[in-house]
Amino acid sequence: MAAYRPRQRRKPMAEINVVPYIDVMLVLLIIFMITAPMLTQGINVDLPQASANVVETPDENSEPLVVSVDAAGLFYVAIGDKQDQPIDAQLLMTKVAAVLRRSPNTPIMIKGDSAVNYGQVVTAMALLQKAGAPSVGLITKQPEVAGEK
Repeated sequence: MAAYRPRQRRKPMAEINVVPYIDVMLVLLIIFMITAPMLTQGINVDLPQASANVVETPDENSEPLVVSVDAAGLFYVAIGDKQDQPIDAQLLMTKVAAVLRRSPNTPIMIKGDSAVNYGQVVTAMALLQKAGAPSVGLITKQPEVAGEK
């Protein structure tokens, strides 16, 4: 007769196979690495949070450099003695780059006419970014409240 052997009890397996999860994560990582550079197009602009706030300058002694865009879409820079004469895009970049080399903390502001095409203001921002401006501010007029003049 056969000897009696007690039946061994199987313990439940408490391990999770993580290989499929790692494969999925690697595929997602590759997808995000490919699509992320496509999503970062545009111009970095620091817009004020409210029209009543005053823009703080890092250096209190430095005056902001103002680039103006008139209704015809021409560029003007508040540098030197010929501030009322329009300049082309290349000269704008050259002048702004020279100012930023001399004083890197100079705040750059754009003053655009309300009748100018929005594309010209964006072009000015792109030119300033190419010239090395880390951020660009927009100059606006305070809205008039009803009853005040």
